[in-house]
Amino acid sequence: MKQVPSPGSWLGGLDATGVAALVTAAADLSLILDADGTVVDVSFGSEDMAREGYRKWIGQPWIETVTPDSRSKVEALLRDAADPGDHKWRYVNHNSSRGGDVPVLYSAVRAGRDGQIVAFGRDMREMTGLQQRLMDAQQSMERDYWRLRNVETRYRMLFQISAEAILIVDAATDKVVEANPAVAELLGDSAKRVIGKTVFECLGVENAQVMQTLVAGARATGRTDDISIRLGIDRREYLVSSFYLRQGNDALYLLRIALPRIEMGPAQLPKTVLRALEFSADAFAVTDIDGRVVATNRAFLDLSQMPSDALARGESLDRWIGRSRVDFSVLMANLRQHGTIRLFATTLTGEHGAVAEVEVSGVAMPAADPPCMGFNIRDVGRRIASDATGHVADQPRSVAQLTELVGRVPLKELVRDATDLVEKLCIEAALQLTRDNRASAAEVLGLSRQSLYVKLRRYGLGDATGESDDAET
Repeated sequence: MKQVPSPGSWLGGLDATGVAALVTAAADLSLILDADGTVVDVSFGSEDMAREGYRKWIGQPWIETVTPDSRSKVEALLRDAADPGDHKWRYVNHNSSRGGDVPVLYSAVRAGRDGQIVAFGRDMREMTGLQQRLMDAQQSMERDYWRLRNVETRYRMLFQISAEAILIVDAATDKVVEANPAVAELLGDSAKRVIGKTVFECLGVENAQVMQTLVAGARATGRTDDISIRLGIDRREYLVSSFYLRQGNDALYLLRIALPRIEMGPAQLPKTVLRALEFSADAFAVTDIDGRVVATNRAFLDLSQMPSDALARGESLDRWIGRSRVDFSVLMANLRQHGTIRLFATTLTGEHGAVAEVEVSGVAMPAADPPCMGFNIRDVGRRIASDATGHVADQPRSVAQLTELVGRVPLKELVRDATDLVEKLCIEAALQLTRDNRASAAEVLGLSRQSLYVKLRRYGLGDATGESDDAET
């Protein structure tokens, strides 16, 4: 450290008051120490340091006024003060009366004949705060940088694996800046070889007029709707849309090239689905909204005993479906109201009189062009066991089950089934009351034993061969 060249000429006239003023002005905190490092006096050059109450240090060793981690630095400062040619600045922390530490940058100088030392201190709290804010800002920038890198990586991956061809074009030169691998598949060229070419060269001269319109629209409005162009050797139709982008001073637009979406209606179903319906084991019929046949499959022709689909077309489905016309009316009413119906139990009568027990599931398609209805008809005759009288063995077993059949079964059959149900329940109650003594049960019911055995066989209740046993009882 260099001194003033002529200290006697410039500072020789200073008295003790002038030196004290000079020391106070030179630092935020000044300590006068004796040769042993004890604080003799303290002066403050800032209001903040004066409010800390450090004047109580007078009479204490300097090393005891600092935090434990700073004591070695105070010892080093006292050693440096003995060397007039080497005065280093060192950070020392003092405890604050308001909590925390007060960082002070000190330099110590031996200034008296008796070994007195002057320690000049600069309050570094503001500088420390600035350093902390700078570090926080750097860490925030680092986090933002890595977040942006992660976002860029994700979108770069999406850009690379997209099935749609995407071109990013410089708006000033109309040259391709970036292209994803799907462009190579579409144009039959590598994506790298496309970069640098104009968009008109990439997509063909015949599409130049369309592309100029597309680019102009993107510049004017920021984006454009799909425009149809033809590409490739097979001249396949594609849809191109554009989006205007801005990066700093550069203007770009993004071109997305995709196949047109295929809207599929009933008449555009895949051939495999139509073939599956044609050869389905269940009968299938399509009708108009009035129930007149539009199309059928082979299983329906077999059930209805119709020789061809052409003869069935135009006929009302109730020609075959339903025990009576009521069945089909109920079926159509539910279908129009709910849109779908499942497992509607009824019968299908063929042209030659063959009757089959069937379950009908249907769907209404009012939004189709033209509106129509689809019916899936399953023959369930093999699942239903009938007795010798032709009555269905699996009859309703409660009033609730009977009421569920209203609208699906004619009233005449409902009354017959209800009568059978009541008769069966009465016989079961009589047998239970007489502990299965059939002769007594016949008397309770007011029947002859012969009539009771006939009804037991009809309803499948017990072993009707025990007539002789009952006679002996």
